[in-house]
Parts: sequence; C-alpha cells; structure tokens
Amino acid sequence: MRRNRRTPAITLAAALTAASIALLSVGCASSEPDSGPAPTTLGSYSVQGAAGRFDGDIHNNTLAVSPDEKLAVGANSQSGHVRLIALTTGSVLRDLPGYVTPRNAVFAPDGSGFFLSDSSLGVVDHIGVDGTLLDRFPLGAGAFGTAISPDGSRLYVNNQAANTVTVVDLRERRPVAVITGFAQPRQGIVLSPSRNALYVTNFADDSIAVVDTSTNTIVRRIGGFDKIRGVSVTSDGARLFAANSGDNTISIVDTATGATVGRVPVGDQPYGATLAPDGSVLLTGDLASSTVTVVDPGAGTVRTTITGTKRPRQAIAIGRDSTSAWVLNEDLTIAEIDIQAARVVRTLG
Repeated sequence: MRRNRRTPAITLAAALTAASIALLSVGCASSEPDSGPAPTTLGSYSVQGAAGRFDGDIHNNTLAVSPDEKLAVGANSQSGHVRLIALTTGSVLRDLPGYVTPRNAVFAPDGSGFFLSDSSLGVVDHIGVDGTLLDRFPLGAGAFGTAISPDGSRLYVNNQAANTVTVVDLRERRPVAVITGFAQPRQGIVLSPSRNALYVTNFADDSIAVVDTSTNTIVRRIGGFDKIRGVSVTSDGARLFAANSGDNTISIVDTATGATVGRVPVGDQPYGATLAPDGSVLLTGDLASSTVTVVDPGAGTVRTTITGTKRPRQAIAIGRDSTSAWVLNEDLTIAEIDIQAARVVRTLG
C-alpha cells in the first residue's frame, strides 16, 4: 500500500463557512425518510459522491458496539454508508443517510447513543440508539478519530487536515480546547484514564503524541512505527500496542519510557490492534490477507490466525467477557468471532 503523505488543503474561511452551514443544518434537518427501514435524514450540506469528499483518498471503516452488546454501528468511508445492526438477531435495523466520509464511531458509556465523525461534513454527530440525530458539533473538515472519557463528559476528536485534537465538553455541548502540534492524526486515538494520558497517532511522521489530559498539552512523542494504524493501551496504562501496516507487525511499547520492547509479526497489512477488556488477547484486522490474528499480549507471540473475514481494518470490538468479538467486513456485514475457538461463528447483516 502506498502511503499518502499529502495534507489536504483547506482555508480558514472555508472551514468557518462549513462550520456555519453545519450549525444551520441542525435546525433544518429534514424529517422525510429515505427508502429503507425508516432512516432519519441528518441534514448533510456537502455535495454527495466523490466530488464532495474532502479526503476521499483516505479509506477506513469503523465499528462500535453498545455497552449492552445489543447494537452495532458500522460505517465505511468509501461508500458513505452508516448501518445499525442488531447483534441479537443479526438483522439490519436501518441505514443512516446523508454521510459522505464517515470516519469513527464511539458509544457513550451509558449506552444512550453514539458519536460519529464525518471528515467531509466536518462534524461529529451525537445519534440516539434509534438513529435520531440528537446533536451536531461542527468541528471543521478533516474530523476523524474519536475517543470518549469513561464518565462520558469529554470527547476528543482528531482533525487530520488541521493537525489538531479538539476537546469537546459534552455536558456543556461545546468545544473547550484545541490542541495543536500533530501530523495527520487519523483514526488512532486512545485514552489511558489511569495516567491522564491521551495517545494520538500521527500518520505523516509515524509517531504517537502523548497528551496530558489535565493540561491538554503534548508532553512526549514516541517513534519507531511503520505506517501506524490502530492502537490500544492496557488498563493500567503501562503498555501500548500499535499496528504497523508497513512491516506487518504489532509494536509493544513501554509507555513509561516510550521504548519498543517487542514487535510481533502478524498478517498482511494489519490495521487493527484491539485489546480485550481483561488484557488476555489482542486482535488485529489484517486487510490484505483477510485474516484476524490473535496475539498473546503478555508473551508477545501469535496464538492463532482466524480466517473468514473480508478485508478487515481497525473496526474490531471485543465483548465484556473477552471471549467474543465482532469484526466489520468490507461489505458492512459483521463477522462474530468465538475467540477461544478461533473461528467465525456467524455473519450478521
């Protein structure tokens, strides 16, 4: 895969204009449903199709699972599709129209809804579990990766075009800080609440910026990656895992020193690096080989490789019990995986 190091150009005036239109679009969102199972029109303002994509040459997908593990949200930036799937029945509940390049989805900790970024629209939408638009935050074209605090009070949003991270106070419903100094921060962003640290990947220079969330400043940078993609951090904040799609490995990083203490060979073009809640396994999504690699994060070795997925990327969610997982396929179906049996047990959607 050829790395794209081009930073999309956007003027300040254009960004402000887009944000103003986005604010207006909340008030005038249509209530007329599209064809399909009663979707909600979300009032997008960008031109649809490839011509309206702000950064359409950057491809990714996302998957978020509700805290009660009954609902999944899957999206693909190339098609613009956003889909709600019932995990209990495996059926598609609805497709949400109006998006151009949806980038990242994350559920609120209380399960009341989820937040979805769209880099072409320049917004992060707060959407209810029934697909209703609850709020819209116009943060500028390039809005990409998102992370939410455990108490649901703060949302952190990467902007890969502006090279910033915006901090949104969800209780006050407004941005409260903009952190600068990044280099194309895309989907990779993860919180380590136990250490007041936010880890932000920089695709342009293959690094991770470490942000002190108490001061909203970059305090350290970690290098040594190769086309860095997904990242995870242990519950105690001591270890970080990062997917290197350039050399087909997972980096294991000591967060205290920033040193790479291990490198695990996995499948072809790994994008995902999702750690189980109990820390027992780490799953990769290997795009080119259409596999999921199961890594023992403690030993730094591969346990097994799971087949039966279709070009998976970062879009992986692991259940609370750390024995089951869901992986988004390229066609927006979901592969449900039994981790212990190392196989796909059913395909949803």
